Amino acid sequence: MLPEFGRKGQAALEQSKVACIGAGGLGSSALLYLAAAGIGTIRIIDDDNVEISNLQRQVIHGTKDLGRKKVDSAEERLKDVNPLIDIEKFAERLDGKNALEFLHGMDLVIDGTDNIPARYLLNDSCEILGIPWVYASVFRYEGQLTVFNHQGSANYRDLFPTPPPSGSIQSCSEAGVLGALPGIVGTMQAMEAIKIIANVGQPLSERLMILDTRNMNSKILSYSKNKSRQLVTKLDRQNEYIDSGCEVQVESDMQSMTVINLHERMDGNAPFLLDVRRANEEAICTIPGTDLRVEHTQILENLDSIPKDRDIVVYCRSGIRSMSAIAALATNGWNLEQLWNLDGGILAWSREIDPSMPRY
Repeated sequence: MLPEFGRKGQAALEQSKVACIGAGGLGSSALLYLAAAGIGTIRIIDDDNVEISNLQRQVIHGTKDLGRKKVDSAEERLKDVNPLIDIEKFAERLDGKNALEFLHGMDLVIDGTDNIPARYLLNDSCEILGIPWVYASVFRYEGQLTVFNHQGSANYRDLFPTPPPSGSIQSCSEAGVLGALPGIVGTMQAMEAIKIIANVGQPLSERLMILDTRNMNSKILSYSKNKSRQLVTKLDRQNEYIDSGCEVQVESDMQSMTVINLHERMDGNAPFLLDVRRANEEAICTIPGTDLRVEHTQILENLDSIPKDRDIVVYCRSGIRSMSAIAALATNGWNLEQLWNLDGGILAWSREIDPSMPRY
């Protein structure tokens, strides 16, 4: 019934293959509408399990799915929406070793990631393979949306040439987000994908849409391809992909401690326990016996409060910001042999030591 679309557009959707990196907040609504639209093959890539804290924004999952792999839960829901489509699932994290294999043969990629290094990896993989991808990000009340690498257009490195320091920008789960926001933006991602595949309308290529849902204001910023930028031909920037699951370490000598080991040490020669989360995160939950909380970006201003004569265990929500804090301490005179990163952060403590502790 739609002008410009018709049978030809529907046939294009049926013949297409779309990959979605992440079945979380953005991926939930994008996947549901892609399945409902009749995308022929949908590939889901996500290594995570469903947790109760996911459900305020990850609407493809429900309480009955707690503990299940997100790819399994998503597949079941999408098949309920449209049993005629093919679902391919990979319960793995996209990394520098598997990215080209997982994205090969796709017509388009949906970015449902929640960290910047993953986007550099996704961008480089799509440039190598010649695949357009629909970028989106959400932060508290604001969403961003654009299309990269469409018919040779500008990509992520043209818009954001230099990666920020690891851990300097929080994911939506760390910073907080209203659940409806990733729903809105993820649905817009699906819309852009459908437009591109069916060749209808004008995609947001080389245009960045910024939506502020507090007042429902939006604006569009133009950007262009940097013609002097060297094209990516192989995944050789592993240091920029660290949060995406690559085996390359931020600091090869950095030690980690499990929550079980930390719990055992608390009964005897307890280490100095340093929390590098924000104050509002501390208000939600904290590990008993924490000696000091300093936001990881404020470490250098608080060096006098951190001892040098005892072991220090540093923790955050999941173990990323704490690595950044340890690197800052090590470069300012602290002995790396006395610094420990709490593996899995306070989330691991909640899972393995105190299940009554709220997770966020």
